[in-house]
Amino acid sequence: EITEGVFLENVEDVILILQEIRAMGISISIDDFGTGYSSLNYLKKLPIDRIKIDKSFVDNIVESKKDRAIVQTIITMTESLDLEVIAEGAEFLEQIEILNKMGCYEIQGYYYAKPMSAEDCNTFFKNWSQKNI
Repeated sequence: EITEGVFLENVEDVILILQEIRAMGISISIDDFGTGYSSLNYLKKLPIDRIKIDKSFVDNIVESKKDRAIVQTIITMTESLDLEVIAEGAEFLEQIEILNKMGCYEIQGYYYAKPMSAEDCNTFFKNWSQKNI
């Protein structure tokens, strides 16, 4: 994952480095999309695979028409650019339902789990897979 702050660097150098990373089979995401210095021009230049919609837009997606419009626009844009999209920061089922209706099915947030240790993560996935078999 990279943040939009990398756009402040020498873009040509960043592109070369990201191309080398992708050549190793590693996918690249832009994290916290929409909160930093972003230019849509970079989306066509940078070799990225996905965009992660920042939590600040997801937080108020239920109440805020503006946040819903921004999120829907990002989702539509990523589809048009053949990129994946992930929404960050979902804490409530209603947020997830809205995101799903908009076409976003990859979602991170406390609704699913809070940050945890590797040991707790193993237990979490064992319990989760037993419930979802």
